[in-house]
Amino acid sequence: MSLVSHATSERRGENHWLLRFELHLPYSYQALWHAVTTPDGLRGWLAAADVLERHLGGAVTLRWLNTKAVASGHVSAWDVERVAEYTVAGLGRIRFHLEAVGTDSTVIRFVNERGGSDEARLDCLAAWHEHFELLEAALAGRPTDWSTWTDSRWAGLRASYASFGQARKAS
Repeated sequence: MSLVSHATSERRGENHWLLRFELHLPYSYQALWHAVTTPDGLRGWLAAADVLERHLGGAVTLRWLNTKAVASGHVSAWDVERVAEYTVAGLGRIRFHLEAVGTDSTVIRFVNERGGSDEARLDCLAAWHEHFELLEAALAGRPTDWSTWTDSRWAGLRASYASFGQARKAS
């Protein structure tokens, strides 16, 4: 069973969004820090980090192994074992804020500030949701085999986010 629940999103001006996830994971912050800030860690659940200079202002190039998309940018915030933030072309600002809960549990507060249409927002919510499920699996010792990845889980999540949004608009 996944520990990932639906994200929230808020409009910040025309065609600008703030997407938020909060995950409570039964892993140490050291394990999570490794997963979100190292090439080996990122490859297991998100993307290949072709370039990752692990300091404020450092260069970043991420290559998605499921879509072959490439995004380059820079490290826009870096607080060792607490905050890693990457600002990359096409994806905007991607921020991971980690908070240890005891010695074997961590809360990740994730924010993606980005531009795009409402349809692009739904695509991104589904994609991040799926990637966070893949993060859980990688932390459990099952890194993603990108050669077998399909978009079926993403499509189901995309439909779920679209329905969730319609239900919220109706209330």
